[in-house]
Amino acid sequence: MQHVLVLNASFEPLNVCSTRRAHVLVWKGKAEVVERLDEPIRTATNTYTRPHVIRLVTYVRVPRSVKRRISRRALFARDGWRCVYCGDHSSRLTLDHVVPRSRGGDSVWENVVTACSPCNLRKGDRLLEETHMHLPRPPRAPSPVLFISLALHRVPDAWLQYLPALEHARSGIAAEAA
Repeated sequence: MQHVLVLNASFEPLNVCSTRRAHVLVWKGKAEVVERLDEPIRTATNTYTRPHVIRLVTYVRVPRSVKRRISRRALFARDGWRCVYCGDHSSRLTLDHVVPRSRGGDSVWENVVTACSPCNLRKGDRLLEETHMHLPRPPRAPSPVLFISLALHRVPDAWLQYLPALEHARSGIAAEAA
């Protein structure tokens, strides 16, 4: 199945959809083709442009209150496939709650990080101050670009100009494959 990158009216990446869905959005006038592929879509009576990147005609406000579920793959990619405490990427990676759940910590993006097994075991059920461990930066929810890159086996080169934050995510995906 061919994928199409969907951009908001502001050229902010939103999602990936099928060629069929993208064609319907363009045909209904809800989107315009920004990048096209050479091979057209052919029907019995017509030939249409095959979209590769589309942009919505009207701006869609993306509610920031809607949180994407945490998955280990997305978490590890967000953190560059490395332990946030020691930087190791060769040990088995685990999910660590910065504020342990037993101490009232929630399972939200802002409270989970990637940790290698030894660091997670060392931290245990304690707060960072109690272990003298520290985070290089506070954890936060990943951008939609990360989820777009994880949804595809390979991100087309033509999309890179619309996905500015992808280089960090791509290096993480390459590290996972190695």
